[in-house]
Amino acid sequence: MKAIGIIPARYESSRFPGKPLADILGKSMIQRVYSQCKKCTQLTKVIVATDDEKILNHVINFGGEAIMTSKSHKSGTDRCNEVVQKLNTNFNVIVNIQGDEPYINPKQIEEVILLFKNSKIQIGTLAKKIENKEMILDQNSPKAIFDRDGFALNFCRNITNTSNECDYYKHIGIYAFKKDILNDICKLQQSDNEKKERLEQLRWLDNGYEIKVGITSYDSISVDTPEDIVRIEQIVR
Repeated sequence: MKAIGIIPARYESSRFPGKPLADILGKSMIQRVYSQCKKCTQLTKVIVATDDEKILNHVINFGGEAIMTSKSHKSGTDRCNEVVQKLNTNFNVIVNIQGDEPYINPKQIEEVILLFKNSKIQIGTLAKKIENKEMILDQNSPKAIFDRDGFALNFCRNITNTSNECDYYKHIGIYAFKKDILNDICKLQQSDNEKKERLEQLRWLDNGYEIKVGITSYDSISVDTPEDIVRIEQIVR
């Protein structure tokens, strides 16, 4: 099984312009993500998909591989698909890896790839059991709801009833796709549920695609603002 890891990295960000080039303890964020991905033995190749020449040149300068993609893409999924369509090599699994998680655990990447040992899997993602009840109420932390076989039923930001004695799971935002499935979902129009929750994966569910949710024990910390870098540096130190 040949798997490629693609890291979408756009320069413009409303809350943090130039975020992929932000310095974290002497290395850029995109370099740290790339380095973590290279540690995953399940990945045959790692590529940064960017829309900015500064990021492209930076990745090449530290020895990484990058491809320019259109500035018009509305999501990292679309950016990943453009890269895959440009490559001559045929990969069985395409992994969309968040470019703002500088210390992503390579085991997470491995876990989502291994879901595809089942040849019927179309899309894979991960979820982690929520231990802190406050996170259940955090609308910035999407939750995954799935059946006993691990297939997604819904994703949401807000859990209204927390009185039930059941487990809740934080959605870990890493996705893997079969090549043809990735190409197909990039042709879909936004669904009402997606617009309401601001969660792209709801578009796929609404159009009948199955998403396998793997359970992980690893969490990751994302960078949304410059203040998040200070927090991450303190944790790492």
